[in-house]
Amino acid sequence: MTRTLSRRRFMGTAAATGAVALSAPSILRAANGPIKVGTYGGFFEESFKQFIFPEFTAATGIEVNSMAVPTGETWLVQIKNAARAKTAPADVSLMAGTPRNEGAQQKLFQTLDESKLPNLSNLNDRFQDRYDDGGLYGVGALSWYITLCTNSDEIPEAPTSWAALWDEQYKDQIGVLGLASNSFLLEVTAATHFGGTDILSTKDGIQQCFDKIAEMVPNVRLWYKDEGAFQQALQDGEIPMGQYYHDVAGLAAAEGFPVVSTFPKEGGVLDSGYWIVPQYVEPLDEVHAFIDFMSTPETQALLARNVGTAPVVNAELTDLTEEELAAVGSPKDPIIPRYDIYQEHADWISDTWNRVIAG
Repeated sequence: MTRTLSRRRFMGTAAATGAVALSAPSILRAANGPIKVGTYGGFFEESFKQFIFPEFTAATGIEVNSMAVPTGETWLVQIKNAARAKTAPADVSLMAGTPRNEGAQQKLFQTLDESKLPNLSNLNDRFQDRYDDGGLYGVGALSWYITLCTNSDEIPEAPTSWAALWDEQYKDQIGVLGLASNSFLLEVTAATHFGGTDILSTKDGIQQCFDKIAEMVPNVRLWYKDEGAFQQALQDGEIPMGQYYHDVAGLAAAEGFPVVSTFPKEGGVLDSGYWIVPQYVEPLDEVHAFIDFMSTPETQALLARNVGTAPVVNAELTDLTEEELAAVGSPKDPIIPRYDIYQEHADWISDTWNRVIAG
C-alpha cells in the first residue's frame, strides 16, 4: 500500500510518543548493528519510524533501519531471488495474505522460536501462520479494513450496503481496487449477493461471482492501483464513491476533506499484515525481540492510535477506549478474504478478472 497523507493531525494528542509504558524485555544490543524492518511505504513507514521504532529501541536497545517494501507478489519475488543468493533483503517485514501463502509453500520463511515470543499468547490462532509440521512462520502484525467510502458533498447520504456498487444511479461514478487479490471483490460479491463466501469454495461458485461483478462494470470509472490517484479523486468529488481504506479515509476526514467511511451491513473487508522472517536472516534474537514487542497489547494500542490499524490482539487486553476502537474497526462481523482461492486458482482468477473488468 502507498498511503499519501501525513498522519500527524490524525493522531491528535492521544498518542504522544513515550506516553505508553511498554513492558520492556531485558536490554539487547544488536551485535551486528541495526535490524532491517520492512513496512509498507508512505504514511505506514513514516508512522512506524516516528512512533513505533523509537519505542522498540528504547525498550530493547536494538536499533532499526526502516525500509519501504512493496505489497503483493513483488516483495515475495525479491525475497525469493535473494534466497537463491543465500541472502535476505530485510530481517523482518510485513506481508499480506496471498503472497504470504505462496511464500510459505515455497518455504521462503524461517520457522520462528516460540520460546522467544512470550507475547504470542496474546494473539489467537488466526494470527499465527504455521507450516504443516506446526512450525510458526507468520505472526499477525496489524489489521486494516476496506470499506465503502463516499464524498459527502456529492453523496450526502452514504449507502449502507455494498449493493450500492451495482446501483445504476452510480453509473461511471465509482472506483475500486484494480486486482482481484487486493480488492477482494469476489468476497464482497459473495457476501452481498450469495449469502457468504462459501460459494467461493468451488470454481463454479467463483464464476457466478465473476458474472455478478460483470454487472457492476458499467458503474466503475476507475480500477485503481495507485491509491493516491483514487484518494485525490474521492476528495475532489470527481469519483464520489468506491472501495478505500478505512484508516486513510479517517485521516482524510480529519484533514477536513468531505470523505466518509461506512462499514456496510455486510461488513468491511478485514485484511491483515503478518511479520515474516526470510530465510538466511542472521540476527534472529533481535528479530524475535521485535516480533514479541509488536505482539504486546501496549504496542497494538500504540499502532491503533498512531498508524490507524486495528489490533490483532484481543481488544480487551489493550487500554483503547470505545471511541478509539470505533475509529479503527467495527463490531460488525467482517468479510474475511479467501486467500486460499488465489493460491488454488491463481492464473484462472487473474485471467478471468482481467477479462471481466475489460467489459
